[in-house]
Order: sequence, then C-alpha cells, then structure tokens
Amino acid sequence: MSVDLFAGIPVADHAAALAWYERLLGSPPTFVASDTEAVWELAEHRSLAVEHRPEHAGHAVVTIFVGDFDVRVARIADRGLEPAERETYPNGVRKAVYRDPDGNEIGFGGAPVEAG
Repeated sequence: MSVDLFAGIPVADHAAALAWYERLLGSPPTFVASDTEAVWELAEHRSLAVEHRPEHAGHAVVTIFVGDFDVRVARIADRGLEPAERETYPNGVRKAVYRDPDGNEIGFGGAPVEAG
C-alpha cells in the first residue's frame, strides 16, 4: 500500500511565513499553487503546504521523520532557526520542535543515535 501526504499549515501573514519556511526547509517552495498557497515537496507524494488562512493560524502540529536528523537540525541552525524544544523519548527517538511566527509546531523526528 502506498501512502501520499499533503499537510497544510495555516498562517496569518503569508509573506512572513514563506520567508520563515524557506529558512526552515532550506529552499523556496517547490511550486506556488496560488497567491495564498505555497507547497514544498518533501519527498515523492509527500508535501507541506503553507496557506494564508488567518482564522486557523497557529493550530497545526506536524512531525516529519528524517534519516539525517543531526545534519538537518544543524543546517536549520545555520539558517538562523533553533528548536523551541528538543525531546528524546524512552525508546531513543529524538525530536526537534520549531514554532513558526503563528505558533504552528513543526517537528523533525529522528532515530536514536547508534551505539558504536
């Protein structure tokens, strides 16, 4: 079974959100769907959309699991954003949580560090 995902993030200030998400994700949107919606394709058939919907802004919670957790968090820091929170779960899975200007929560999760 294949799984496709299109997650939406509602924002109040579309221009400010675009700039913030470009810093978080490290690139401009993959495509601009309209004057009020921009889309980043994170992987094939897995996209994150930022949409001007002020009445809903600040309520999104999204976690993206990545294989390069440490590298990704370091690159985001290089672009000037630091996690609002860092968590390590009892099973060793790690999570870095970022909050956009509206308070939407975007987390990156990563597998435990391999003992060597």
